[in-house]
Amino acid sequence: MVVDDQAVVRAGFAAVIDAEPDLTVVGEAGDGAAAVVLVERTAPDVVLMDIRMPGMDGLTATRLITALPNAPKVLVLTTFDLDAYVYEALRAGSSGFMLKDAQPEDVLSAIRVVAAGEGILAPAVTRRLIGQFARGAPVPPEISGQLAGLTPREHEVLLLIASGLTNAEIGDRLGVTTGTVKSHVNALLTKLRLRDRVQATILAYETGLIRPRGTADDQSAAAY
Repeated sequence: MVVDDQAVVRAGFAAVIDAEPDLTVVGEAGDGAAAVVLVERTAPDVVLMDIRMPGMDGLTATRLITALPNAPKVLVLTTFDLDAYVYEALRAGSSGFMLKDAQPEDVLSAIRVVAAGEGILAPAVTRRLIGQFARGAPVPPEISGQLAGLTPREHEVLLLIASGLTNAEIGDRLGVTTGTVKSHVNALLTKLRLRDRVQATILAYETGLIRPRGTADDQSAAAY
């Protein structure tokens, strides 16, 4: 489902998505309130969500949608310099975000990634956003206790997830199979009561396990 207050933008995304043999747009909405209603009626797998809209914004809509039974994945679309709420959208339950000026193939790839149950963060803005918002975020005591329950290998995998590595890349780094990595990822997500890799990345920054490198103007992919 595509949610954006600009009809031309909605139509553009819908056309690109519908042109793919494995993807179908089941609905379009022009604001957050309409999106919540439409999600309950059409049960999409993924919601492509704008943030700044009249009436109910995308942040509120994301929080309501992800709280629904059998909730779809929410992929937030943002214009970086304007959308200071992206981090809060991730905390509200979205599975990641992409820039509105991303290439069509990147948006399509992101849709498939979140539909498969993983999270995605646009590499050009990940460190700037998380670095800006997460450094001052308080860490609930229960989270600190849960971190202590991770095995050394799970802790290592958490750090590598937050560094932006895929399961295959983590496997190469640790010298184990992708299946083994998936098992570690599932175990640490369960122990920390997290939904996906995006929430794991946020947690790693919030707890100080990992910090952004470089200056605020560095928009390259992270290399930790």
